[in-house]
Amino acid sequence: MEPGRSSAQEERSEPARTRKPAAERRAEIVSVASEIALEDGLERITLRAVADRLGVRQGLIGHYFPAVGELVAEAFTAAVTGERDRLVGASGTPTERIAALVRRVERQESEGLARLWLNARHLARRDDRLADVIEAQEALDRARLEALVSEGIAAGEFPIADAGAACVRIFMAVDGFGAYANNPAAFDEPAYAHFVSDVAAWALGIGPAALRAE
Repeated sequence: MEPGRSSAQEERSEPARTRKPAAERRAEIVSVASEIALEDGLERITLRAVADRLGVRQGLIGHYFPAVGELVAEAFTAAVTGERDRLVGASGTPTERIAALVRRVERQESEGLARLWLNARHLARRDDRLADVIEAQEALDRARLEALVSEGIAAGEFPIADAGAACVRIFMAVDGFGAYANNPAAFDEPAYAHFVSDVAAWALGIGPAALRAE
């Protein structure tokens, strides 16, 4: 303290700490938690871990999320929503957009997302809140892909009649491919490398070359 200055004067001279709006702070907490989920797994999300990354007190995180299970569920939703938007682009023909999805999966660019889904399904066995969130996100994925396949059918790109069945087959192929995401060693079988494009092409009634990664 400077000579002649009281502690009260010192406190008044310090810059005021800006308090973020509640909605902004909550979104920031969820964003950081979703990063932890993708990097380290959902079970690594704790109030302390999030607080440490944000440089705030643990109690602040607890104020917004008294139960860590709520934060885990919201973090999973945020992570898969962001990845969903990257997996299927907003422009291009239905064939081009599905090809972008398939190529991203087969090039293992979405391996972090595959690990997250495996992690979530495992934890959901004993977490009803997370199980409900998984079901809701799967429904959104199916609706989005089914709409895209239906668009392709209407445009004459896919000579099939059942968009829903094609959608289920494609996602089963994606999930099957992703089941190997945690393998300690690379799985280099050619049948595995092109499994998603092979199944997706069959489901859509087109040749696999249109979907396959180079």
